[in-house]
Amino acid sequence: MIAIHTVDWVPPFARGLLRDLRLRWALEEADLSYEMKFVPLGGRDDPAWRAIQPFGQIPVYEEDGETMFETGAILMHLAGNSGALAPEDAKARNEMTTWLFAALNSVEPQLQALVMHDRFHRDKDWYHGARNSVEEVAKKRLGDLAEHLKDREYLAARRFTVADIAMTTVLRIVMHTDLVESFGPLAAYKARMEARPAFQTALADQLADIDAHAPQG
Repeated sequence: MIAIHTVDWVPPFARGLLRDLRLRWALEEADLSYEMKFVPLGGRDDPAWRAIQPFGQIPVYEEDGETMFETGAILMHLAGNSGALAPEDAKARNEMTTWLFAALNSVEPQLQALVMHDRFHRDKDWYHGARNSVEEVAKKRLGDLAEHLKDREYLAARRFTVADIAMTTVLRIVMHTDLVESFGPLAAYKARMEARPAFQTALADQLADIDAHAPQG
């Protein structure tokens, strides 16, 4: 049995943005059964959790008693076992892998830096000046990505792959801004991916789980 370990609850600004969404989405696309296991939001420093995730992060993937962390690695594992997530052709798989890593290494850090500034540093006296520089870098990366996607339906291999799961969820982390929507090809791409039934199911389930574990009172 497959299990995804994640936190039980997050504040409103993080709803729908937890990285376990990537794994839920992939498993829904592959039509694989799984269960959710929850660690308290404040319990990620517990020795038992650190034993399976040394950085105290989420999610963790578990299958047949073995665990994995880092969503890129887990998506690659799932892609290797499901034709719904990856092409069979070696050249196409290499393209998929390239863009999966591009999502996580070239795009996500730049967008995450903007999120960190906006969510946690807005009250600092250096915020506005620093944010302008961070936003410019993020916009440059998004512009490069938009150029790649302007004539493509999918990110790589001319079909849906785990690279699309990674990139779409990366683009979602700046939903508090209009950056993605300011690039037509990116807005259209994100809308296409989010319209997929497997994504809709995964997102609805994540939100329902967060609501079910919301603090009382």
